[in-house]
Formats: sequence, structure tokens, C-alpha cells
Amino acid sequence: MSVYPSRWPATNPDLLQLYTLPTPNGQKVSIMLEEIGMPYEAHKIDIMAGDQFDEEYLKINPNNKIPSIIDPNGPNGEPLILMESGAILLYLAEKSGKLLPTDPAKRLETLQWLFFQVGHVGPMFGQFGHFYKYAADKTTDDYGMHRYRDETKRILGVLEKRLTDGRTWLMGDELTIADIAIAPWIKGLDWYEGHDELGTNDYANVVAYRDRFYDLPSVQRGSIVGG
Repeated sequence: MSVYPSRWPATNPDLLQLYTLPTPNGQKVSIMLEEIGMPYEAHKIDIMAGDQFDEEYLKINPNNKIPSIIDPNGPNGEPLILMESGAILLYLAEKSGKLLPTDPAKRLETLQWLFFQVGHVGPMFGQFGHFYKYAADKTTDDYGMHRYRDETKRILGVLEKRLTDGRTWLMGDELTIADIAIAPWIKGLDWYEGHDELGTNDYANVVAYRDRFYDLPSVQRGSIVGG
């Protein structure tokens, strides 16, 4: 029985299949694939149209989120179905031998920043955007917006400090999966139009870091996949 969802058939089933939309989380995986040069086939999952709730999609991502992948050449040569962008980044880094330091201490330091994105950057930035832009007329007070605004500013401050002393990337001169996880969420703040509320331009290192990242050709290609 095929592992591929029938609604999104694989034109080339020998390639890695990516199910995505160019949200911050979706961009993470397509940018990763472009950066490591791994061939793949992309399928648009239109979350605004409810594609993520399709029974065929739920077979590969029971959490009804994007992105997801199916790698026909997974561990032991068996197909691998994988959800959660952080796990996918780690899998692709280990499979390709790229964007994750081999030195044990640096590897763990990189993973701490990957988990920082998964546990803090994504959830807090996303909640700020929800309460600031999308739910502004659905609540009776601004407590939620203020809470997530302040937490987003705190996180931006953590990143601002990390990027001092001339660091090009979070790990110094080496681009890693930590950058691929975090930079799209910084760029994603543009969607919320909340820069005045956040004072984003006060975080000069963060802004310069975001711009450096989006100047990369692989990022420019990967950031529009699934659109």
C-alpha cells in the first residue's frame, strides 16, 4: 500500500515529498532542503482552506499542522513519515551531514537554540500575532496582547544579546539548523504589522541577522515553496 496521500500524489516517488505552505514553520524545511541541495517534490497544503484536516493528510500528520515529509529513502532504506519542523530539520541535518556541527559540545549548543525556537520563539511570536492582529476585535481586553508582546520582546532581547560581538550566525561563522529554525520567525513578524508595538528596529543585531539570512540564494528559493 502506498504511503503517499492520494490527494497529493507523488510525481516522482523516489524523491523526498514535502507537504507545506510558506509560513515560518513551513519555510524552515524548504529552506533547509534548498541549502543542503537535496532534491524534493513540494505539495501545497492550504491551511486557510482546511487542507490540514483532510483524512489523507492526517495519515501523515495526525497533529494537522504543516510541514510534513515523506522520505522514501529513510533509515534502513524504509520510507519515513515525519512531522514537526524541528524534528525534520534534525533528521535532514543528520542525513546530509550538513548544518549541524560534529563537535559534541557545539552540536548540543546548536540543538539548544533549535529547541529555543520550538519552545519559545514560535509559540510566543505566534501568540503575539494572534492577539495583536487576528483577535484584536475578539477579546474584551488587551491582556493577551500585552502578555505575548512582552514575551516576544524578551525573546528578541535574548537573540540581540546572542548576536553581539560580530556573530554572523547564532553559532558564529557557521550557518546551522538553529538559524534556519529562528530566522523565518523573525521575518514572520512582518505579517503581524506589529513592529511599532514591538519596537523591532531597536534590536539592530536581530534585524541585520534576519536581512543577512534572507539575502542567501537558498533562502530566497526556499521561502516561497508551496506558495
